[in-house]
Amino acid sequence: MIITHLSLTNFRNYGRLELDLPLGTTLLHGNNAQGKTNLLEAVYYLATSRSPHASHERQLLNWEAAQADEPVIVGRLVAQVSTQTGDRHIEMRLIQEKQRNGRSGQSSFRRQALVDRRKVRLMDLLGNLRVVLFLPEDVQLLTGSPSGRRRYMDITLCQIDPAYCRALSQYNKALEQRNALLRQIVEGQGSLDVLPIFTDKIVELGSQILGRRAAFLSNIAREAQHIHYEALTQGQETIRMRYLPRLPQDGNGRNRDAADLEAAGEWLQANHDDTGAIAERLAQTLAEAQRNDLGRGATSVGPHRDDWALTVNGRNLGSYGSRGQQRSAILSLKLAEINWMENLTGDKPILLLDEVVAELDERRRGLLLNAVQQSTQALLTATDPGMFTTQFLEQATGMTVENGRVRLDRQVEL
Repeated sequence: MIITHLSLTNFRNYGRLELDLPLGTTLLHGNNAQGKTNLLEAVYYLATSRSPHASHERQLLNWEAAQADEPVIVGRLVAQVSTQTGDRHIEMRLIQEKQRNGRSGQSSFRRQALVDRRKVRLMDLLGNLRVVLFLPEDVQLLTGSPSGRRRYMDITLCQIDPAYCRALSQYNKALEQRNALLRQIVEGQGSLDVLPIFTDKIVELGSQILGRRAAFLSNIAREAQHIHYEALTQGQETIRMRYLPRLPQDGNGRNRDAADLEAAGEWLQANHDDTGAIAERLAQTLAEAQRNDLGRGATSVGPHRDDWALTVNGRNLGSYGSRGQQRSAILSLKLAEINWMENLTGDKPILLLDEVVAELDERRRGLLLNAVQQSTQALLTATDPGMFTTQFLEQATGMTVENGRVRLDRQVEL
């Protein structure tokens, strides 16, 4: 899988860009704040419909264009993608439109997704382009909140599994409806008789999500352990990925400690393909938690409360790991993600590496660059090409990024 051509209009600091991308490795280099990261963000956004940096899609629009006195501002991201099954034309549009008869400066914002020039739902865009993104701040997957770890699972799975993505979207809507009803019941405005309708929907969809997450984490864990143990630590450290679902083993609905959550995760991973058993257990847990849910006006158990953790030699890396151990674990996880996607699809995902090489020591850097050179297409950013070997630079295509413009180098100079 490769992108042969990337086109950006009114995206970040790019007013207009038309860029042919070659096979193999492309090194995007230049000073800070010139647009290197924005290029990777554009590719990631086309693959996932999410930005790794922006809190709202409005921020992706070119600032000068967004401030212009025009009734409609359109940002366009377009990629021509070549895969083993054929070529695809993928497009995302970011549309800011001033409201008629509204207050001065008031505007609406919407997104459109197109595949082969036909409008599709956002979830139908997913899977047409698959990427693995490396960021310096990826260590926050270990040290940050559970919501970030759930987001990682969802984004990764949605690139591969359309059924998972549909179930997740429907689950989130059912969860919102159930929570709204719980609040109404607390306020004396809702009927308790209606609650089973939404609970049944949570059980149906939630059991699918739990099973797919359990299978995903099992597969990723095996790959990561192999990479970490053999390639990164020379047999000195064992890495383990633990699934921590909010699904108490005895079904009593109470908050559980880490050991009980881990036991629930092990049960799910052993039974990930038995949707009926998972649904039965989730239904029991929701029934036991109903009194608590009514008291707090929100659903307390289910996939929306999931978490996972990485441990090295039995110690939680988020709490006790050194910076070097955390970087090694994340590198193992990302390299495992590459292998997992290729095993399932037969296509290598596109690798996106944003200034991560400088964060790694020589051994980790060598392992990562070996994966890069084996990939079908990889885009790297760096302020200093001198951190790469002469051999690597001779094999890579160098491009200089300066003030929203990209030019091809004949050769990147040390």
